[in-house]
Amino acid sequence: MRNALKTLLMLVTLTAGTAAGRAQQSTAPPDSSGKNTGAKPSATIRRINPPTLGQPNGYTHVVVATGGRTIYIAGQTAVDSHGDIVGRGDFRAQAKQAFENLKTALAAAGVGFGDVVKVNYYVLDMTNAPVLREIRNSYLGSAFPASTLVEVRKLARDEFMLEIEAIAVSAR
Repeated sequence: MRNALKTLLMLVTLTAGTAAGRAQQSTAPPDSSGKNTGAKPSATIRRINPPTLGQPNGYTHVVVATGGRTIYIAGQTAVDSHGDIVGRGDFRAQAKQAFENLKTALAAAGVGFGDVVKVNYYVLDMTNAPVLREIRNSYLGSAFPASTLVEVRKLARDEFMLEIEAIAVSAR
């Protein structure tokens, strides 16, 4: 009887530990101990648009990301690699530069736009939304993340017309 209880307890512990272990393996950095555990990290991104929420235009209502690592990208603006403003007074040029900067930031983390699960857009003038959507679509394709678009009074510098921040999830 005591052996049966020990076996049952070990199975419960093993089962609970397996789920936690899988989650930990998929988010942990590569093993630096030199041991090859054979575990392969994985990330799954599922985009859901429940029919009762209405059809979204260029975003996804619900994004479920499991496994992998999470990458947080700070707000990207219309500055070049030297910190100079690109497209002063030109929303289209600023949006393109902000998306190019976002692409560069994602690449630095070894991911791309397909790994993005959440984007926040901050604009000074909501009438620029159609231009933003056009440029956004050219970068994101059809893998739309959950998104928020907000009109604000001011950004970090007077010259900025928009700012874009993102969160990505990847197994890499």
